[in-house]
Amino acid sequence: MAGKADGFKEFVLDQLGELRHVTCRAMFGGYGLYHQAQFFGIIHKGRLYFKVSPKTLPTYQKHSMKPFRPNPRQTLKSYYEVPIHVVEDREQLAAWGEQASQIPTRQLETRRAVSFQNIRFSSHRTR
Repeated sequence: MAGKADGFKEFVLDQLGELRHVTCRAMFGGYGLYHQAQFFGIIHKGRLYFKVSPKTLPTYQKHSMKPFRPNPRQTLKSYYEVPIHVVEDREQLAAWGEQASQIPTRQLETRRAVSFQNIRFSSHRTR
């Protein structure tokens, strides 16, 4: 028997039907959403969260959406709740999902790795 959370998951997946190749895996006490192997969303306790970037964050904030908080001591500011009117609009949800799926998962880590490589490369050149 599917629970309330599973019913919401099925509704979200149906709504994201226009966004091809979306998969869903159990995690965080909820579900992780992937588009072509790129992690872009979380379904948790009957709410949907999408990955944000500095460019997309103001849109979520304009709708008074909050970041993902799996527990009182942890807040993931890189994932924000999707407004219910967007969840209910298939085309708009697919567009927001597409945008979220194009945000690199490890932007900060990638920048750190590039900086580290530049430091290493520079030190090899001076020897």
